[in-house]
Formats: sequence, C-alpha cells, structure tokens
Amino acid sequence: MTSVGVIGGSGLYDLDILAPMREHDIETPFGKPSGKIAELSSGRHRIYFVPRHGAGHVLTPSEVPYAANVHALKSLGVTHIISISAVGGLQEQFGPGAIVLPDQFIDRTTRRQNTFFGSGIVGHVGMAEPTCASWRNSIYAAAKRIDANAHNGATYICIEGPQFSTRAESNLYRQWGCDVIGMTNATEAKLVREAGLCYASLCFVTDYDCWKTDEEPVTVNQILAVMRQNVDKGKAIVSALIQNLDDLPTCERSDPRQAVVTDPAHQSHHQRRQLAGILEPAP
Repeated sequence: MTSVGVIGGSGLYDLDILAPMREHDIETPFGKPSGKIAELSSGRHRIYFVPRHGAGHVLTPSEVPYAANVHALKSLGVTHIISISAVGGLQEQFGPGAIVLPDQFIDRTTRRQNTFFGSGIVGHVGMAEPTCASWRNSIYAAAKRIDANAHNGATYICIEGPQFSTRAESNLYRQWGCDVIGMTNATEAKLVREAGLCYASLCFVTDYDCWKTDEEPVTVNQILAVMRQNVDKGKAIVSALIQNLDDLPTCERSDPRQAVVTDPAHQSHHQRRQLAGILEPAP
C-alpha cells in the first residue's frame, strides 16, 4: 500500500474527486498543521489532503506551519508527497496555463522554520536533488495521460512574500536562470527531505510575474482566475496518478538518522522525543 500526501495550494482546497473517510486533527511537536487532514478513499491506497494555507486561505506563505504539515503527514504513514501550487512564469515558454514540475529550487526566504533540527540536535541533509526524480516522473506521466501542457524539470525560486516581486527583482531572477517563482515549495522540499519522504511539486503557471512589460503585472485576481480554471486539471492529474500507484518505481528515500551529527550522549530525552517521528525511517 502506498500512502500519498497531497498539499493543496492557492485555489485547491479539497480533493472532492475521492470519497472522504475521516478527518485527522493532529497536534505535532511542531504545532498544529494548516488544518485538519482529510483521509480519502482510493482503493487499497491511502490519500491524505491538507490545504497549505488553511481553510478559507488564512495563512500567508511565511505563516504556513510547514514543519507541522510534514510531521503530521509522516505520522499518518505517508511516504510520497505531491505539492500543488500556483507560480509565476519567468520565461516565455512558461506562460499562464502551463504546468511545471520543478527539479531545482533557489530559496530566498529568511523568516520561516525550514528545518526540524536545532535546539541541541544538529543534522545536515543533502539537497543536490531536492525532488524525487522517480516520483516526479510518475506525476509527469499522469499529466501527459490527460494531455496536459506539462514541463518536467525547471528551476523554482522561492521568495518570502507575501508581496510579489518588483520588476527589477523579476528580471534579476530571470538572469539567474530561474523558470518559475513561488513562495512555498522550497521550504516544503527541505523539510520533506529531512523527514526521509519523497517530494515533488506540481505547479500551475498563472501569470508572467512582472518582467513582461507587454503584460499586466501579476494580481491576486489574475492568479485566482487562472487557478480556478486549472483546479479540475490538477484534480484530474492526481486522479490519473492514483490509478497507477501500483506501478510506482522504487524510490530510494533518504534515512534521516544518517543526517544527525550530534553525539547521542549530548542529546536530551526531550530532544530525542521531539524528533522521534521524523528520525524514524518511512514505511
């Protein structure tokens, strides 16, 4: 059995393509998740859905309890996470309506918790390949099965927000070779890697940010309008993915215990208990 966690972003607040089974109201050592986690029926597999910004979209990108979301999903037995989000396109080929599965991130955030480690236990995980290639390829294949305009591989720059970029920033990110811009996925990718789970992003391009001077600069109304058009497409991709979970290739997830460098003799019982759910290998 494969257990999949789905993190829904702007515009995607439920997965009504699947029958609800129950809701999980979880408290983690890192606080409460963004909302109750819906457990959904999909044959012998388990699908768990959490709205990243909370019910009613009440959390800014920096207020999202990323660590609690990842910890809660792992506690439910999730091994694979698909993160759905709206992004801006920084290159001509990634225009509104395109679907992008990034394989690299540049993290420009500074004000959020992006690690489970600290407070006496130090750990370092490798981030050379921040997404799981086999999991990303499976999602891409699902997108192609519904004839979606999908691109497998891109560089996602993650900014703090909640403001959008200035035009100077947007052009700078283009010079860096960035393809899409968002405010959430790099943080999730780091925490999911520390938790030893598989992560991939399914990004829907809603705008050209503000670099393209022959287009109107991005607005919230524009993002939501395009995202509403893409919600059904996102659900269809998840549905196509779920139908083929039995055919997933083997994914070599990292063992979070290998990241710890702190001598066990210097770890307190409280510290070990706080990290217990994260340091346990995924099923």
